[in-house]
Amino acid sequence: MGAGWDEAAPGVLRLPSGRLVRGRGLRGGLGPAAVRPTYGVHLLGKEPPAVPWETRWLRWPDFRLPRDRAEAREVLTRTWHRAADPAERVEIACAGGRGRTGTALACLAVLDGVPPEAAVDFVRRNYDRHAVETPWQRRYVRGFGD
Repeated sequence: MGAGWDEAAPGVLRLPSGRLVRGRGLRGGLGPAAVRPTYGVHLLGKEPPAVPWETRWLRWPDFRLPRDRAEAREVLTRTWHRAADPAERVEIACAGGRGRTGTALACLAVLDGVPPEAAVDFVRRNYDRHAVETPWQRRYVRGFGD
């Protein structure tokens, strides 16, 4: 396995524990550096195309919440654990990289110890100021700590 993420790379979020996770929009491609993740979680309403790295698909329609919240909690918890390995390049991605991706990143922040009521602001400050786009996504993050 190779080195983990470069913290200065676009979309890379450092959680308080030091874990690095990249968020991105799938429509934008891998970007100019074309650094591939070692593990990705795709948050989409329909099954994503195959990629040459390990992925997990969570059925999560645009502007909405995950179809199966228990599965989402399990997948995000496993993703957070994987991100503890500094050699892993863990990625969370939806079509645009803001709403669903920001919501999932905020949930990872909650798992990492950020209070649920502060997690959206944490992600907006450190990942994308437009992350977590809807009121129900914000409520989902607040409830993720329960």
